[in-house]
Amino acid sequence: MNIKASIKALFAVIVWGASFVATKVSLQYADPITVVWLRFSMGVCILGLATALKRQLILPARKDLGYFALLGFLGITFHQWLQSTGLLTAQATTTAWIVATTPIFMALLGLIMLKENLALYQVAGIFLATFGVLLIVTKGELSVLTTGKFGTTGDFLVLISAMNWAVFSTLSRSGLKKHPATRMMFYVMSFGWLFTSILFLSTSGLWEIFSIPWDGWIAILFLGLFCSGLAYIFWYDALKELPVAQTGAFLYLEPIVTVIVASIVLAESFLLASAIGGITILVGVWLVNRPSKSTQIIEEPT
Repeated sequence: MNIKASIKALFAVIVWGASFVATKVSLQYADPITVVWLRFSMGVCILGLATALKRQLILPARKDLGYFALLGFLGITFHQWLQSTGLLTAQATTTAWIVATTPIFMALLGLIMLKENLALYQVAGIFLATFGVLLIVTKGELSVLTTGKFGTTGDFLVLISAMNWAVFSTLSRSGLKKHPATRMMFYVMSFGWLFTSILFLSTSGLWEIFSIPWDGWIAILFLGLFCSGLAYIFWYDALKELPVAQTGAFLYLEPIVTVIVASIVLAESFLLASAIGGITILVGVWLVNRPSKSTQIIEEPT
């Protein structure tokens, strides 16, 4: 077992687990676009420095620009807007449990795009994870499914973000085979930051920056330096050194970290339905990630 790579993956997952809480805190003082722009302004600097230190800071080929731009829009601009806007009304713990379903969408993409077959237990895992999400968003009151009045707008935005990340992850795999992870993520994040900058400059976000108090800045610095900087570097380094399934297994810890941090920082209540739903999701994801001999499921961070 590669201990160094495992530590990197564990660090990234712990940081990402706490990121939902940090985002929730920062959103008390600034709009989602402002938070995302500040976060990735720092992240681009960190990744740029890391890329330069590794002597990988070279201009991408013209043929790769469109590819990096697409990934930047999907994985940074659109994805982070979905999650940040979703967290305005969704709980941090609910968000973490929903995001944990990303491997389910990865499996479905494999079925649809790569014509991969799913074993019976994997299909059962998909249904289990779906049931777990329904338990969480309805707070255990499954009867409200008949009325259509369940969950918040944020819950549904976060669910879309999980689907979006699955698409982003699938598209990223081919690029990671050709480019060093740090350099690729630097260009992807740079494009995402540029697209976000357009939105940021069209709003009053610049004036919001001067009114953010110290606790808001601590949350934003954590998001920028650790979540968008170091965690991305460590995760992709681990992904290149460890088997995909082994790296993806660390993601089971992410919602658990969120639950613990959210209860301490945000005093979010932990409902029995959320506990049962969360466990059901993790069991479902575990089943999906036990691929048959002809199937390989790819997992990525959120």
